[in-house]
Amino acid sequence: MKQLILSLFCLSSAYFATAQNNMRPVTDLINITDPAWPLVKQWIDAATNKVEILQADAAKGRDALYKTQVTTRSPMGAIIYATGGLLIDNGWIRILGSGSTKLNRSLPDWNVGKSIKAIGDRPAFLLIADDAAGGFFAINGGALGKDAGNVYYLSPDTLTWDSLDMGYSDFLQFCFKGDLGAFYKTLRWKSWKTEVAALDGNQAYSFYPFLWSKEGKDINKDSRKAVPVDELYTSIYSARIQLGISQ
Repeated sequence: MKQLILSLFCLSSAYFATAQNNMRPVTDLINITDPAWPLVKQWIDAATNKVEILQADAAKGRDALYKTQVTTRSPMGAIIYATGGLLIDNGWIRILGSGSTKLNRSLPDWNVGKSIKAIGDRPAFLLIADDAAGGFFAINGGALGKDAGNVYYLSPDTLTWDSLDMGYSDFLQFCFKGDLGAFYKTLRWKSWKTEVAALDGNQAYSFYPFLWSKEGKDINKDSRKAVPVDELYTSIYSARIQLGISQ
């Protein structure tokens, strides 16, 4: 099993090595004999955290798979092709797939203008998920540290990219079975469950005072409002630039 998971992770990471080469046709990326979706589905079925599988549109799945250039033999390719995305813990974490009404963002299109300028570019990092508190998850393509292939988290209370010391497959397992309460100890407020359950997957919460400021450290005392997640990403990067944060 360990060898299989490692193989699948390597395939999902292959995007960083091939993105600048000629893009493969989607028929080459759809693996019929050894797809990863049955394995990912087993992980989901065994999850201790709530996982909602968003319905995929076949055309969008093929388009997103082609744009990402990973195969369905990898967990990432399987999620992109087979799902519109995954909502974890009542929608607190949103794992990107090919897009759906609840999460109207595909993984490749979401990265345009952020980690890449255009489809086909080789990304320095690849955004794969985000959360309702305004945090972002990305696979390191070399720009975030020396551990290329590992997942990093950009926290709204530190504004820094920090390695989680895990690859994409382990990140999925963390979302499915990990202690999310401990991980988000300082980023969840008392009424988060009710509010997040009604939140659109294309939105996240903006807090004031800012969570990274001295005045904003107690999240239960901060005011908050739902804003487009794209707007929040831009705001966080603007703050990083203003504060001179490079990591």
